[in-house]
Amino acid sequence: MCIINHHPSPCALFSELPPPFSLARALSDLVSRTFLHPLHPLPPLIYPPNRKSRLISEAMTTLEPRQPYTDEELRQLYPPQLKLQLVQILLRHGERTPVTPRFQNTGLPPYWPYCRAVRHLRSAVLDPDTGEYSYLDWKRRLETFASNDDSPVIAAGPNAELDDICDMGMLTDRGRETTRNLGRRFRDLYVQRLGFLPADLTDAESLYLRSTPVPRALESLQQALSGLYPTKHRAPDLPAFTLLTRAPQDETLFPNDGNCRRFAALSRAFAQRTAERWNNTPEMDYLNKKLGKWMPNDARIAVDSKPRLSGIMDTINATRAHGPQTKLPSEFYDPKAIAIIEKIGVEEWYSGYAESQEYRTLGIGGLMGDVVARMVGSVEHSPADGDYEIKQPDAAPKPIRFGMSGCHDTTLAGVLASLGAFGPDKWPPFTSHIAIEMFHDARISAVDTATKSPVASVPKDGSWFSSWFSFGPASAPSPGTAPPGIGRKTTPDLTDAEKNKLDGYYVRLRYNDEPVTIPGCKAPGNHLEGDESFCTLTAFKSIVDKYTPVSWRDQCRMNANAPTFPAKPEPAGY
Repeated sequence: MCIINHHPSPCALFSELPPPFSLARALSDLVSRTFLHPLHPLPPLIYPPNRKSRLISEAMTTLEPRQPYTDEELRQLYPPQLKLQLVQILLRHGERTPVTPRFQNTGLPPYWPYCRAVRHLRSAVLDPDTGEYSYLDWKRRLETFASNDDSPVIAAGPNAELDDICDMGMLTDRGRETTRNLGRRFRDLYVQRLGFLPADLTDAESLYLRSTPVPRALESLQQALSGLYPTKHRAPDLPAFTLLTRAPQDETLFPNDGNCRRFAALSRAFAQRTAERWNNTPEMDYLNKKLGKWMPNDARIAVDSKPRLSGIMDTINATRAHGPQTKLPSEFYDPKAIAIIEKIGVEEWYSGYAESQEYRTLGIGGLMGDVVARMVGSVEHSPADGDYEIKQPDAAPKPIRFGMSGCHDTTLAGVLASLGAFGPDKWPPFTSHIAIEMFHDARISAVDTATKSPVASVPKDGSWFSSWFSFGPASAPSPGTAPPGIGRKTTPDLTDAEKNKLDGYYVRLRYNDEPVTIPGCKAPGNHLEGDESFCTLTAFKSIVDKYTPVSWRDQCRMNANAPTFPAKPEPAGY
């Protein structure tokens, strides 16, 4: 979320900033900085003596990957009668620093020396005389105010480090490790075990790559991509990857209450309800007994305290994932305290998805509508599968087979909660991911699903690409025009012929490598016989259609004075 007046933002690099704070301006400033050149290699990590084992053993908020699937598990997860056709990955960024400094009174350093990437920055530089671009390599040092006045000083780490210093909310070396390893696990599954993707990448036009405008999400996507296809498995003449981003005011890859007024109101209401439920309970008393002495100005810990309870969780999680130089006192890692904080945090941030269709629609419905539209585009063999966004001018159309989107904890939990499939008490760890996989039942003959163009017929050159799509370059959507298709058409409005196109297709979600079952898919006829985790595409689309916004920007400005809670239960996942 990106809230101005509510709780700390896990998607922005700043939190608890007083109004007026322009998220769009801040993100624009951040994105305009130069980050690592995509897939630019870093030298190997070098840890001080005894630090590596401590770092790994203490990374409790890091996702602990399960062991690779056994052959038997793989056969069950990928039945031979189902042909994998499209994979869409939503991945949370890797380990990062806190989004704002907190608890310096405990001795926790405000600046952490875990970001060696800032030594390896690269900018594109234009020579106006030749019109050619070259690269300028540089490193960054972080400047701040002196403690006693406004004199500029260089931010220093706990051992007076001046280089490798992280900014707030910045992806750390540890986060780069885990997201690179996530990409390696994708390679092991989709390339080596399933043979779904090619071993070597000769073009990138079958990959849909998108990120939020937050640097840690973009960099995590790049790290995962470099794990999926490391340098030795990319053709020397491979063109630059196309990575999609949006302006902050259009972003739906995270719950964007910073740019959706109505969703901000809903978020505040559910957060306030959580505060009223929990602030005066034995659980909150326990937290104050354990941690209260570290609160500034002797404040009582509460859902809406300063720092908020979710802000305390942010600092705990960031410190747990890193080394001994940046640890809080041991009381902060009390298992019971952490369990209480996570349970309350999940209710504050995600209960709205489970209870309110409007919350689902404005919070995550735009993203889920896009996900479904790409699936249906793949079924229809049209550029709506994502090819429209990444295809090079005049290039032959090519089906998208694999997509990755760099996003946030609020994205993953919002997606799962909107489908009625998120647990009540566990926050998504760093480097968590959801794999949304679409299959076609090979036993069922595919209906002629190609979306027909009213302008041009299919090219008769016999190419595989032109047989995949039903229209040629002359009829491709013009820039700024969405491709044709039924992806955004609601299920009740589909004709029988259009519904028949979806027959034989199934959708399955895996959250951190574990299959997810959606409540509405359990009904007879809504899933693959014998496995409720395989939802029919028809049923899945029908569920998501109910909270896909027609016009997200318009709906964000509506219902300003309407009640924030639904009049009757509106359970998710049906």
